[in-house]
Amino acid sequence: MAWFKRKEKGITTATEDKKDVPKGLWYKSPTGKIIDTDELAKNLWVSPEDDFHVRIGSKEYFEILFDNNEFKELDAKMTSKDPLNFVDTKKYSDRLKDVMEKTKLKDAVRTGVGKSKGKDLVVCCMDFAFIGGSMGAVVGEKIARGIDYSIKNNIPFVMISKSGGARMMEAAYSLMQLAKTSAKLAQLADAQIPYISLCTDPTTGGTTASYAMLGDINISEPGALIGFAGPRVVRDTTGKDLPEGFQTAEFVLEHGFLDFIAHRKELKNKINLYIDLILNQEIR
Repeated sequence: MAWFKRKEKGITTATEDKKDVPKGLWYKSPTGKIIDTDELAKNLWVSPEDDFHVRIGSKEYFEILFDNNEFKELDAKMTSKDPLNFVDTKKYSDRLKDVMEKTKLKDAVRTGVGKSKGKDLVVCCMDFAFIGGSMGAVVGEKIARGIDYSIKNNIPFVMISKSGGARMMEAAYSLMQLAKTSAKLAQLADAQIPYISLCTDPTTGGTTASYAMLGDINISEPGALIGFAGPRVVRDTTGKDLPEGFQTAEFVLEHGFLDFIAHRKELKNKINLYIDLILNQEIR
């Protein structure tokens, strides 16, 4: 591959005058399809070649769901602490600083309130880029406060899950969030306010064991990985080969743990349709 290397010294350009090739100019899907990232973004980060749904974050989901991308973010400055002084390959406190600087996020979930198809909607959306979308105390608290906002203002609630599970660096504090968020969702149900749960790739661990599967309607994007333990752990534990497509959204739907699979292009319409049906109001 000689054309990648400069074999002979030729014309040189001052560093400040060099033009770098933009990063992420092309995207290669798992099926090997290559697409220009600008085209991919225009297609809501779905590969037109093979319909593969690329992982996206709260920024992109808010753009999809909120009218004109106009919303108010709740608890935007809430950040995690390090109550256990946890250390693995690095201090948890240092890891938090690094990931906040890298992702420009405060934690693994953001909450937005705005109009969707003309009516108010609260959306809590997880970001996998922040420590694998792991669920710590801040994630649980922000979701709980988002639900409180929905109850106080009588606004439907949407949860978009994308997580590897509980955040080990917070140990039991993380596990407490399963019960905390589930209890809050029970209050939301008592108030008869619709809750739509959207599972995206991946939705695993404690997230699946709590709020991700407690929606009035549970939906997913095509091909998303949904499960509690990973396929390798399940295989090693049971000692059996797993069925083809195990833990994909399509497999989970077939076995009764999902209500619908919705293409990303249809998300806004579908979510609002389900809300209208639950509330027995005119279809928008």
